Amino acid sequence: MAIYHLSIKIISRGKGKSAVAASAYRSGEKIKNEYDGIVHDFTRKGGIAHTEILLPQNAPQEFANRSVLWNSVEKIEKSKNSQLAREIEIALPKELDREKQIELVRNYVKENFVDVGMCADIAIHDKNDGNPHAHILLTMRPLNEDKTWGAKSKKEYILDENGEKVKLKNGNYKTRKINTVDWNEQDKAEHWRKAWADIINKCLEENSIQDKVDHRSYQRQGIEQIPTIHLGVSATQMEKKGIATDRGNINREIRKQNRILQEIKLRIKALLNWVRRIGKEEKENDNLTSPLPPKENLLSVFENLIRKNADNHNTDLEQYIESYQFLKEKNITSVSELKESIVILRDKNYKTTRAIKDTEKKIDDRVQLIDHAKKYLKHKDTYTAYTKLKKNKQDTFYNEHTAEIILFESAKKYLKEHLGENKTLNISKWKSEIGTLRKEKDTLYSQMIDIRKKVEQAESVRSCIDKLLQEKRELTQVKKQELGL
Repeated sequence: MAIYHLSIKIISRGKGKSAVAASAYRSGEKIKNEYDGIVHDFTRKGGIAHTEILLPQNAPQEFANRSVLWNSVEKIEKSKNSQLAREIEIALPKELDREKQIELVRNYVKENFVDVGMCADIAIHDKNDGNPHAHILLTMRPLNEDKTWGAKSKKEYILDENGEKVKLKNGNYKTRKINTVDWNEQDKAEHWRKAWADIINKCLEENSIQDKVDHRSYQRQGIEQIPTIHLGVSATQMEKKGIATDRGNINREIRKQNRILQEIKLRIKALLNWVRRIGKEEKENDNLTSPLPPKENLLSVFENLIRKNADNHNTDLEQYIESYQFLKEKNITSVSELKESIVILRDKNYKTTRAIKDTEKKIDDRVQLIDHAKKYLKHKDTYTAYTKLKKNKQDTFYNEHTAEIILFESAKKYLKEHLGENKTLNISKWKSEIGTLRKEKDTLYSQMIDIRKKVEQAESVRSCIDKLLQEKRELTQVKKQELGL
């Protein structure tokens, strides 16, 4: 099954990052950063399936060398907090072979980035762990027609109502910054995300693969479905070997719940369509010939059915009794009231689905906090040792402890984003909250099963009424034949 993933992040000098280091790591090459003199050697890194650089027409040809390209970026960006590059990471369809994956990425990058003036450094990674993906490093500064770097922004004077420049108290004129390109516009991310989904779907269709992906969340798609959680590389590998993991078990439970929720939704929809059809038939037919006249009490109809079949040991008797009990319990006396009851079930199912989704998200949030907190604590000492080293020794240490440092930085970033300034890693509290939330989810799950039972009862009523209608039609047909009509 094709999956969709696209993430965007900025490589910023202000956060201690380097475009040269990022390129060297993703391409598995050895590159010296002329900005600070550090040599980044990742030639021993495995899993590099393909690398290439795509350039716009007004880029110098020497930029085809990633060392030249990214050192040029490092040189032109003077500020200590400069944004050096934009990285887009995308999951590749496993259904496609390597050649088609490369072509897919190349077309996407060319159409969306290179053709508008960005230089793109592509690296496809695949460790044969079921997670082929591509890293795309993009330049953030436009190029001039003479193949030199252009400005990211320019100043524009702010004018008053008379078209005059507005003078400030310090004697300067009021200005505002205008971006020279629209690459940082908020809607660009959505555009790039959709474009990736579109090009994947087109490629899958061209290769006679039925799968489709969607860049939108379930909520935006209007799908009332509980999203599964991200397994991660280690859990994925264990699951492939037949070893059950906690995350795998969670996803299996979520898929089971989604099947039930979808089943209930479809069955309720079918019931409502049936009720509308019955109502339409009642309006079209003469009430005197209808087995279910609007004013007739449904309870009376089923009481008569039960009496009629009581002595005949009819196989439908049990169903008639169950349907009667359901109608009596809900005090349903007409088809319109039956419809109202089904609508209530539909609304309750919707609310239960949303509640389960919200609860599942809260559980996943805490699971993620625990996972990242454990990684943070596990690799903290390694990262501290790394930061205390001199610049000329850091690169060697980084090469030896790449995974630990990346995991620590990722965990640190996640915890900061989700905890803010609160640095307390209260793992025991989060575990306790997960236990409480799972009990809430179990209660909601029981409600979902109860809704399904009530849907079954409503379907039983439908079945009985359909039999009545069919008998009436057959009887009417016989009478017509007797009368020679």
